[in-house]
Amino acid sequence: MPHPSPPPDDDSGALFGLDALTPAPAGQGPSFRDSPTARRLLPVREIHAEPAAAASPRGRQIIARFPEARVITVDSHWRIPGLHGNEGNVERWVRVKGETLVLGERKTLTTRPNGRSADWIAPGPSNGCAMACAYCYVPRRKGYANPVTVFTNIERIIAHLARHVARQGPKSEPNQCDAESWVYDIGENGDCSVDALICDNTADLVRAFRQWPTAKASFATKFVNPDLLALDPRGRTRIRFSVMPADDSRLLDVRTTPVAERIRAAAEFLDAGYEVHFNLSPVVVRPGWQDAWTELLKQLDDVLPQRVKRQAAAEVIMLTHNRDLHEVNLGWHPRAEDVLWRPDIQQAKRSENGAFNVRYRNGVKARAVDDLRALIGRHAPWLDVRYAF
Repeated sequence: MPHPSPPPDDDSGALFGLDALTPAPAGQGPSFRDSPTARRLLPVREIHAEPAAAASPRGRQIIARFPEARVITVDSHWRIPGLHGNEGNVERWVRVKGETLVLGERKTLTTRPNGRSADWIAPGPSNGCAMACAYCYVPRRKGYANPVTVFTNIERIIAHLARHVARQGPKSEPNQCDAESWVYDIGENGDCSVDALICDNTADLVRAFRQWPTAKASFATKFVNPDLLALDPRGRTRIRFSVMPADDSRLLDVRTTPVAERIRAAAEFLDAGYEVHFNLSPVVVRPGWQDAWTELLKQLDDVLPQRVKRQAAAEVIMLTHNRDLHEVNLGWHPRAEDVLWRPDIQQAKRSENGAFNVRYRNGVKARAVDDLRALIGRHAPWLDVRYAF
């Protein structure tokens, strides 16, 4: 089974036993989320919970799953004193991600158009992540902490999606998202594979989509969770394994499954009924980056069987960074900023919410995209690039 890469100075502390919410499928033994690997990733010590979330069936299941954790009542999952906006948490960046869990209810249920990797962005079942990728955009909104927030009103999320899917009807013409189905990204602000270590939100969504013949779920992941193999998605869920060169991943993808194991898992997930695609993400421009990506593309070509290659597609996502996140990273993982923060080749970009982001200058980005497309054509010509940005 895969083991997440250890974070810098990971001192997560004591491990607590995890009680499975549902028994493992017959004949398959204990679930992965009860394994030492899962317990290392999520040694939960405290749970901040809105009252309604804690009282819900899903909330009660989660709290029972972490019996040693202290439950703290909060008014809002967005405003937690001592967690959000606390600069002191920079020094505990990784520990907060593993030891802290937040339970809330998703108040606003909105499905908005996308058009890149998915037709629609669904209201996700979580926000935040137990992993600690140094370039992740999600913590920019939370302020110095980004543990997993689980939304316990999953039945409302699924009911909303059922109505939305019904309103769309059959897809009338193919597009870059999919030739036949409406694609819904269910994990924009989290990692559904990690969420499945906490509760059944991911499982509930996979089971819902397999009943909707005109729609397909989609989520990107950097964590291989074998429990997902038992969900029987019947081709209605697309899992996108995010990959990057191994050296970049060891530096930047903190607490994730090693890239080689993500690649090896692709065939098993395809055989279990998933559509399997890849995110080449993020592409970090640094000395020797073309050689590193050449090695990765050759690895994909050597390891993946033909049945994976025949249905695979990829998204190429160039690095976008953020000034505030840069300052945070300097407090816990400054080596990452040697490659992420490159004022010599980056330019400012104001996001829709007013944040100060940086991305590669237009000429640098265009040349890098062209170079990577050429490398794909040379070393993995079977890999269709859905889009690059």
